[in-house]
Amino acid sequence: MTTLFTAAELHKATMLLASPPLVRLITEIDDNGAIPPRRLAGIIPDISTHHLRLAVETARAHDLVRSVPGVGLELPETGSVLADVYDATARWARRHAYPDPVCDFGSRVRHTFDLLASALGTGQADGCPSPANQPVVGSEPDTDLDRLRALLLQWLTSNPQVTELPEPEPIA
Repeated sequence: MTTLFTAAELHKATMLLASPPLVRLITEIDDNGAIPPRRLAGIIPDISTHHLRLAVETARAHDLVRSVPGVGLELPETGSVLADVYDATARWARRHAYPDPVCDFGSRVRHTFDLLASALGTGQADGCPSPANQPVVGSEPDTDLDRLRALLLQWLTSNPQVTELPEPEPIA
């Protein structure tokens, strides 16, 4: 069964999922394993303690991380699959130098999610025009972008809680 989302729900979900502290939290745990909560600020020192706390609260509320006594914060299946979506998104963006040839992982994810949300929110299907800055291969829209769009939509369909739960507070 396919869940249909409104443009507002897609925008909310992609903004939440592409927030820099959340992307860093999910990818750090995915790359290095569980993180003891008290070590979080030392492991991700470039994000303020306040924003890390909000990212953890948001991730817990949306079932993207869980606390395991004696282990720390780890990814349940939903967070692990989201990390795979982040990786696929960043690979696509790097391959297409999107949004810029030199760009960090989080920015690639954020800008590409914006592109995907715009395409999904306007009901664009494979082969339909997207925003003017959408990379194209030859004269046809990038089929890898279509696959990425489908991957994100599949994840959102499997995890509708991301569009249903209120955010504790906006994450900058």
